[in-house]
Amino acid sequence: MISPADMVLFAAVVREGSFSEAARRQGITKQTASERIKNLETQLGVRLLERTTRRLRVTQIGATYFDRCSTIATEIDEANHEVQQQQAEPAGLLRISSPTLYGRRYLAPVISKFLSRHPLVRIELVLANRRIDLIEEGIDVAVHLGPLDDSSLVSRSLGEGPMFFVASPGFLAKHGKPKATELEKTRCIGLSPFEVWQVGTVKARLEPVLMVNDYEVACDAAIEGVGVARVPSLVCADAVRSGKLKILFGPKPAMVRPISLIYPSRSNLPPKVRLFIDAMVALTEPRRP
Repeated sequence: MISPADMVLFAAVVREGSFSEAARRQGITKQTASERIKNLETQLGVRLLERTTRRLRVTQIGATYFDRCSTIATEIDEANHEVQQQQAEPAGLLRISSPTLYGRRYLAPVISKFLSRHPLVRIELVLANRRIDLIEEGIDVAVHLGPLDDSSLVSRSLGEGPMFFVASPGFLAKHGKPKATELEKTRCIGLSPFEVWQVGTVKARLEPVLMVNDYEVACDAAIEGVGVARVPSLVCADAVRSGKLKILFGPKPAMVRPISLIYPSRSNLPPKVRLFIDAMVALTEPRRP
């Protein structure tokens, strides 16, 4: 099979009128260039160049072949330039995944600013409260809450997401402020029928009076006085500041979850991915109550 690289080399030899100059531009030796052109002629079964010690002349069929090879060389140069330009200017579809709550609360302003700065980029945001397979699902970058369990992925820290025990002033006035040892007997709002909460060294096995798989709904229920909830700071911060909720068991978070950006590889990152990662690291700062 004839190598396109040899066709490009032939075009360079004819264009430069010299094996030496064409070889220099290709980063090879004059001897290598000469041997590759001879091999090309052998494969084609034609004489492309007439060589003497003093001059180089293209044959008639070689001139026709040169026109075609020049076109191919130009298309290759244009293809390489196009790829390099795409590396310089972010463009194309960027697929991002995030847990629903984090995506609702934090990603909209970051994405808005990013798209205004990079108008050639389009973004698809996938909100999902489940484990995402980045490779299988074609995700460029994902927000991950909690410890990382896949060492093959690259990560960048976005800080930490603290969670707090909270209850409304009305609930506390009616039921009293619970102690850690009293949690099992306290009306609580959880995510599942049975949960284990920990305050310091005290662990409590709960049967929540309300089970809901959405932290925003759990927070709203706590504001309405249904019970004690354990919710992320980004959900309860405003309610705590306004006095609608009180933090229980001291200012220390009930638990802290790391927040990370994960992506498949560190090498040859497309600009759209690299710049979005930088934007997320710079613009997202989870708030505390």
